[in-house]
Amino acid sequence: MMVITRTPFRISFFGGGTDYPAFYKEHGGSVLSTTINKYCYLTCRYLPPFFDHKYRIRYTKREETNTIEDISHPSVRECLKYAGIQDGIELVHTSDIPAMPGIGSSSSFTVGFLNALYALQGKIVTKRKLAFDAVHVEQDLIKENVGSQDQTAASFGGLNKIEFGGNEGIFVRPMTIPETKLRYLQNSLVFLFTGRLRISSEIAKEQIAVTSQQIKTLNQMKKMVDEAIEILNGPIDAFNDFGKLLHESWMLKKGLTDKVSNSHIDEIYDSARRNGAIGGKLCGAGGGGFILLFVPPENQLKVMEALKNLLLVPFRFETLGTHVIFYTN
Repeated sequence: MMVITRTPFRISFFGGGTDYPAFYKEHGGSVLSTTINKYCYLTCRYLPPFFDHKYRIRYTKREETNTIEDISHPSVRECLKYAGIQDGIELVHTSDIPAMPGIGSSSSFTVGFLNALYALQGKIVTKRKLAFDAVHVEQDLIKENVGSQDQTAASFGGLNKIEFGGNEGIFVRPMTIPETKLRYLQNSLVFLFTGRLRISSEIAKEQIAVTSQQIKTLNQMKKMVDEAIEILNGPIDAFNDFGKLLHESWMLKKGLTDKVSNSHIDEIYDSARRNGAIGGKLCGAGGGGFILLFVPPENQLKVMEALKNLLLVPFRFETLGTHVIFYTN
């Protein structure tokens, strides 16, 4: 039996930081995000009993062990235990994007792996269960310093307002905007790789530590989610306000901790703004990875010329979320 899952990465526009339990359990959180057509692929099967190891795990490293406890990859180890897997497993990971880029790659891995393990066991589970299980694995079992938006976005897919807190814990509201608006929004976004990868958990740890001191700022960032939705509900000729709001949000996020940005990122962002970008943000917790810019189409050639040393990554929005693309007995 073999299963292949495909799980998207996400871009968060507004509200990032309010999805940490340290904030939303008391104040409620909200994000506006979309998944994109860049994916994590996981090929998973029961390992035949011919080898001198029981588990074969291939990602940037190759692990061959006889016990789950000996697996060093934390998500693989904890997902196998949580899913109650008893038989040997072979897992092969491939990705459209390098690790630690700031677009939810580790959570996409966890969601995709849980999806594959449930499929191997003949279980059909909801997107909501996958999201909650991935949050549990990462926050409670691995004890990573992660929020709850990445797992939810990877599970559900699409352009959504995701709310955190209250009795339901997580609530996903798909954004139902016309195709013409969606296309204009996509065409106004420029996605660039800064060339610097970072461990988001370390940056997030500091942000979580100062949460109690940043309640006002985080509430401002949460409010911007609804302001952004109002813009998307309005006329296309006012969509540049979406870029202006991104700029305001980025200025607030930079003030959360001194690890969110650095001189290299600031130089990139300032150059983009000088050459026609209206706003933008670094994706993820900060420090490096991908930068997203809102640039009116007529200004994009000038911006890309100014930032020609960075890798331009074309992308489109996607709506499926994690799914099984191959299954055979």
